[in-house]
Amino acid sequence: MRAVGVAGRMFICMITSAFAAPIALGTNRPHIIFVMADDLGWGQTGHRGHPVLTTPNLDAMAAAGLRFERFYAGGPVCSPTRATVLTGRTHDRCGTLSHGYALRRQEKTLAQALLAAGYRTAHFGKWHLNGLAGPGVPVLAEDEYNPGVFGFEEWVSASNYVDRDPLLGRRGTIEPFHGDSSEVIVAEAIRWLREHREDGRPVFMLIWYGSPHSPWRAAPQDCAPFGSLDSNSAQHHGEIVAMDRSLGELRAALRELGIAENTMLVFCSDNGGLPDIRPDTVGGLRGHKGSLYEGGIRVPGIIEWPSVIRPRVTSFPACTMDLAPTVADIVGLPPNAFIQPLDGISLVPLFKRELESRPKPIGFRFERQAAWIDNRWKLVLPKYPEGAAELYDLETDPAETRDLSREQPAAAERMKLELRRWLASVEASFEGRDYPEGRITRPDPPRTRWTDSPLYQPYLEQWRERWEYAKVIQTGGAQAPSVRRRTRREEPTP
Repeated sequence: MRAVGVAGRMFICMITSAFAAPIALGTNRPHIIFVMADDLGWGQTGHRGHPVLTTPNLDAMAAAGLRFERFYAGGPVCSPTRATVLTGRTHDRCGTLSHGYALRRQEKTLAQALLAAGYRTAHFGKWHLNGLAGPGVPVLAEDEYNPGVFGFEEWVSASNYVDRDPLLGRRGTIEPFHGDSSEVIVAEAIRWLREHREDGRPVFMLIWYGSPHSPWRAAPQDCAPFGSLDSNSAQHHGEIVAMDRSLGELRAALRELGIAENTMLVFCSDNGGLPDIRPDTVGGLRGHKGSLYEGGIRVPGIIEWPSVIRPRVTSFPACTMDLAPTVADIVGLPPNAFIQPLDGISLVPLFKRELESRPKPIGFRFERQAAWIDNRWKLVLPKYPEGAAELYDLETDPAETRDLSREQPAAAERMKLELRRWLASVEASFEGRDYPEGRITRPDPPRTRWTDSPLYQPYLEQWRERWEYAKVIQTGGAQAPSVRRRTRREEPTP
């Protein structure tokens, strides 16, 4: 419990120091919109010099906001990162160990805190925090882990990735939609913003795309510029074109509604890029989705807030765990709005000036891997908990080609000690010691394919002919593996 107390005091100090020179918001609290891509790699934007892909709307947002050269997803696959966004905690603390694991009901989320503080809250798109594996299906009202349970008043959501003509659950009621899923999701978000434009309450909104996750099905005109590529790569890039266009539609709507100046708009991806897409998705970094090398966790990151942030590029290392503490700092949420300890820090000081160094390292534990990032240095345990540690200098070697653990033994040993302490804290959290009860009161649900869930049995026959569901229904959707509680992290990488 000592570690929890220290983290709580650190959070209080962080809030106090940040508000010593506060952002002058008064009662005019900002709108907050988090946008997240699904499997978009660090190298897949125009402003990073991608050889065939153009992303004019992402580039415009980057030019108008704070663009991060080193922004990290909270995990190297999707569900873990989503848990970190909502809690400010690394995903293993929350029981969200890998893709398709649920977020624990005992966690306290940013949406719940902001709803209590007077915000309107909404989620649009991919959810994937309800313990269901398989292609995205509408989230149902009977789902005990639906977005509403975690603080969202409005939700138009799918359990996982969605593509063209998706089925989504509007507060649990199934609705069919037509068009590219990115544009469908953003259109619903804009509709909701317009609906509540006059009620005077600030909004907190998540737009979680299903693109460019496989399988890929882009419009022919969006694939046309990539005709020289293999089919999968062309379709993948076509989905990014549509996603970028939808981001432009969102930014234009914010201006039309007169709220762009006082909206903090955040864009990132849930993990690194994919290995079999050409050209390279990760901008020359090492590793891809599923890896704790840079290619698996370093992602595009942009924060645009015209009335507060001066446009610039920063090399400050930040992560999705920082988003909840940053909002807490801005809005003035108390430390007890979240389960402690938090793994993120407030980025508010960075909005006004460049910072020399990050005061708190960024830790990762994912299945058989662990990593510890302390500014320029990164320690990687690729075979955690066994095996040798590797040390890299990310300032001179961002592609992690040269292991410096023997040349820099003091730095390696210091970081190994820090990582071991942090891992012990994460394990204590995983066992439930952070919660007021000091234990897990509700067993974590097993990761299950939705085809095996009783909630979806009535729909299997009518969905059998849908292209995105046909294969998983026809093959019976074998039960996703459940594992022993103590050894979940030892599951093979998906």
